[in-house]
Amino acid sequence: MEESVLVNKAEKYLKEISKDSIRLDNIDNFGNFKSLYFKLDDRLNFLQDLKDDMDAQGYTTPFTSLSRYGTKSVAEVALDEVGENSRHNQIFRMKANAKKNILDRVKSAIDSHKIAIGHLKQFGYVKCDSCYKKYSMDEYRRNDSKCSCGSESFTFKINKEATHRLEIIPYLPLSGNYMVLMSQFSNYGRESLKKVLNILKQERKGVVKTISLVIRFKDDNNRLVRKNITLDSEYVNNYEEEVRRIYGNSVRIEVLRFHRTKPAIIDDKHARTALAIAYVRYCEHIILNIKDDILKRRLSDFKRINIYDEILSEFENQTPDFIDKYDVDAIEAWRESMIQKKLNSYGFMDNFGNMVRSLKRDLKIRDNIYKNIFVNIASSLILWDMFRYYLTTSNNSRKIESGPFPYIRVELDREQRKVFQTTYTKVISTLNDFTDIKIIPVYEMDLLLYEKFKFEKQIKNSNIKFNHVALGAGLIHENSDIELEEISNAFNINESKIKKEIKNINHIKNPKSDKSKKFLDLIKK
Repeated sequence: MEESVLVNKAEKYLKEISKDSIRLDNIDNFGNFKSLYFKLDDRLNFLQDLKDDMDAQGYTTPFTSLSRYGTKSVAEVALDEVGENSRHNQIFRMKANAKKNILDRVKSAIDSHKIAIGHLKQFGYVKCDSCYKKYSMDEYRRNDSKCSCGSESFTFKINKEATHRLEIIPYLPLSGNYMVLMSQFSNYGRESLKKVLNILKQERKGVVKTISLVIRFKDDNNRLVRKNITLDSEYVNNYEEEVRRIYGNSVRIEVLRFHRTKPAIIDDKHARTALAIAYVRYCEHIILNIKDDILKRRLSDFKRINIYDEILSEFENQTPDFIDKYDVDAIEAWRESMIQKKLNSYGFMDNFGNMVRSLKRDLKIRDNIYKNIFVNIASSLILWDMFRYYLTTSNNSRKIESGPFPYIRVELDREQRKVFQTTYTKVISTLNDFTDIKIIPVYEMDLLLYEKFKFEKQIKNSNIKFNHVALGAGLIHENSDIELEEISNAFNINESKIKKEIKNINHIKNPKSDKSKKFLDLIKK
């Protein structure tokens, strides 16, 4: 396929996606759920085929052609060729930029679809009405909507215990338009986006990937030679011995560099960006619905502050005809005087031209609400969802399935767990009071995750079947003062299941009988 044809094909397809908005109406109806899942799955397959074609045609390194067609040295170029070469370079650079940009959008669209499908997978599954076998939507589709027993009758089940947040799906950059969506955020939305990206980019302690050395040695002709070499990470502790083995005992190391890789919690740039955009846009929608109710409770005069905002917006972009449009200082002075006059007419200013105290106090309270609550809602939600995902899934399932967070690390080290040290208590209280979102404030989430990862190592070779959702809930109960009923409601799981897993936790951690101790010694080997 020609390069221009492939670019046009990708742009046309992404444009079609942007026009097809996602609706979650009656998503608990199997027909609606299946239709959305199959549509997103078909799109993902098409986008991945597009990316494969682009990779095959060198879209990953589009600027390499410039070195091939670049200008020669000045001595070799005739004067009349300089302009021609410059035009050619410009054409190649435009084509290279077009390739780079479209591949970037396709990658963003792919990761956005993976996130959407991951949340849908967590949300529901089907169960055969004949043999009661469970199928994920992937398995259901691969089997052409038939059970292994031959039945074609299924019941759709919603998995309320799993970690999913379908509400973010319509806000994902499914057409790869993440740059456009980022430009549309409000001031507090941009601040919120930075915070979420910083959470997802939290890197683990560096691991040595390669070692670069500049060495000096004598060759076969007894001449001193300086050479740059690279060794793999396996030689991190014995690089000197390896260099001497290859180049002889007389070799000298002049420069030594360790190149480290620092994988993030979500170890993919486009997946991080898509998740951050979706959570922040969804939270902006939440804020739009609840902010008036919050402000009415907290402010002394809610109507007055709305009038104040209307006055500011009235003169924000006004320019009088009698002032030169390029005289910025004069325009700003006129606007300030008009705003002050209008505020005076409403009694918002005192005789000395100062804002009345009660209005000033209300403005400060509103500013604090935006800075301390609204800006942190997206961070609170994604931290809770990731925390819950780690607690309620096994190590193996995180390795095999990407779930609602593609490219998420299977396990976090101490550095990465630091992002879970913050508990947004005020934000959580606000969400619980004004929305249907269920979150509990868990302090020292980082230590709980440490306990979970440590427990996973203890049960690695065990044949005990755990209910991992109840296990995560049980770990919270065992390591905090939170009531069992509260944990049960937040995790949508029965208290009896949690109590059963608490017994298993205590049995593994504190074996009482000799038989139990021998069993634990065996599974640790």
